[in-house]
Amino acid sequence: MKTAFITGAARGLGREVAIALGRDGHALYLADILGDELERTAAELREAGHKVTTRVLDVRRRAECFAAVEDCVAQAGALDVLVNVAGILRMEHFTEMPEEGWNQILAVNLSGPVFLCQAAIPHLIAAKGNIVNVTSATGLFGSAYASAYAASKAAMNSITKTLAMEYTDQPIRINAVCPGAMTTPMTVAPVMPENANLEVLTRYRGLRGQSHPAELAAVVAFLASDAASAVHGALWAADGGMSAG
Repeated sequence: MKTAFITGAARGLGREVAIALGRDGHALYLADILGDELERTAAELREAGHKVTTRVLDVRRRAECFAAVEDCVAQAGALDVLVNVAGILRMEHFTEMPEEGWNQILAVNLSGPVFLCQAAIPHLIAAKGNIVNVTSATGLFGSAYASAYAASKAAMNSITKTLAMEYTDQPIRINAVCPGAMTTPMTVAPVMPENANLEVLTRYRGLRGQSHPAELAAVVAFLASDAASAVHGALWAADGGMSAG
């Protein structure tokens, strides 16, 4: 049985990814900073017959990330898939963005996945496994009022391609999914800054509206599967056509 390590697994897209990979037969190692919600999700998955281990994890802490990966490997014997889902979003005018907010978003959305990739890659090479980074369509184009978030996601897109090149001669695949608007707790009702240009904001809703997290989880599950054996270094836009034009 393959083992998948999933961050941000308590709710939203991370929860749906856990459901999808569990359905595909993976043992699940679920991590999130929201301990109570994580345990509720784990209980539902166990009731459905899936093998689940949980760990409360603050991805901003490098030592915690490395310890979590080592614990996963110690318990499961191997690590086959890493899915970096955990993320946070703040909407604000660029000139009013506080230093603390900038640092927090980059710590969660960029440093956390980087630390986990560092810890997981040796194990994933041994298992001939793969990484799926959940980034964002905002990392593919400008995104008003979300400068820190967009910067973190653009950086993760670059990290994905960079790692794909660095490890192109190793038995590991590294890809990213770039979602558009989704109905998740993080994105369904973000607080907009005062006097925001609503005409500009409609650009990020997409012509086809918001996606359900399960739709994105299906894309993640495909990239994590052997069926995607030819996919390496891809930024897989799953945004309802938002980035098409």
